[in-house]
Amino acid sequence: MLLPFSILIGFSLASQAGVNSQLRLALSNPIQAAFISFLVGTIVLGIIALIQGDPWFRPNSVATIPWWAWLGGVFGAFNIAMSIFLAPKLGALVLAISIVCGQVIASLALDQNGWLGYPKIEITFNRILGAIFLVVGMLLVTKK
Repeated sequence: MLLPFSILIGFSLASQAGVNSQLRLALSNPIQAAFISFLVGTIVLGIIALIQGDPWFRPNSVATIPWWAWLGGVFGAFNIAMSIFLAPKLGALVLAISIVCGQVIASLALDQNGWLGYPKIEITFNRILGAIFLVVGMLLVTKK
């Protein structure tokens, strides 16, 4: 059941770069387009969080958060801004597969070492082979 949701995220990510690129054209500025995208997302998430009714912070919860856990927003801002910049230059397929390649390569290290709260999952021959196939696929779709 979780795999279809992951695929839906892929559809959403591929569409998001195109939608945000159109916003960039209207605003003539990729950073402003990224800001508007984040602002709309923040409003939607804020409304959902308010509807849920859960308390925002438990006692001492902020003090126990590792420093690096605050970087998610920085990564998100970088990812959105760069996708807005790159989408019209690379096209949907090359942008998507190059992003996925980066994710897969980073994920191998994250899983192998259990970094950032991921479970430790050993690198296997099949995982390496799958990553290689993905990189080869990226090279094939970028070759002109």
